[in-house]
Amino acid sequence: MNITQKINDAPQVYEVEKRTRQEHRDDFDDNVDDPIDAEEVYDLIRNINDPEHPLTLEQLHVTNRDHIDVDDAASHVLIEFTPTIPHCSMATLIGLCIRVRLLRSLPERFKVDIRVRTGTHQSEADVNKQLNDKERVAAALENTYLLDVVNQCLATAA
Repeated sequence: MNITQKINDAPQVYEVEKRTRQEHRDDFDDNVDDPIDAEEVYDLIRNINDPEHPLTLEQLHVTNRDHIDVDDAASHVLIEFTPTIPHCSMATLIGLCIRVRLLRSLPERFKVDIRVRTGTHQSEADVNKQLNDKERVAAALENTYLLDVVNQCLATAA
């Protein structure tokens, strides 16, 4: 990333939990309905790089599997994330990275809501409004510099 001044010079880094998803025989059968769940969504976003540090959102506890709600039948995903500091200027960019990852990975039928967890950011209402406004997201993604930063953050998430 080309971010010159860090807002949080020394974030707390957490140990990453070693996990493997249990595979079932039906997972590879195209004739069997395979609903998307919170675990699958978490696996999609946990390795996104933080825009400010060479660490993943999982390592910084920005994302957490318990803060993801998926209703496959209603085609709805709700993700709440926790910025590392209450005045994090990267919160909107982090949320945008999560949104882009899910736009590229989930079936189009899903509506995705992304929010800063209540009480974790001093401007949470403004950040939440930006992250869930289709026109603002589209405008942000038309900015080539911003899209380059998002793509760099997503490079490790593949």
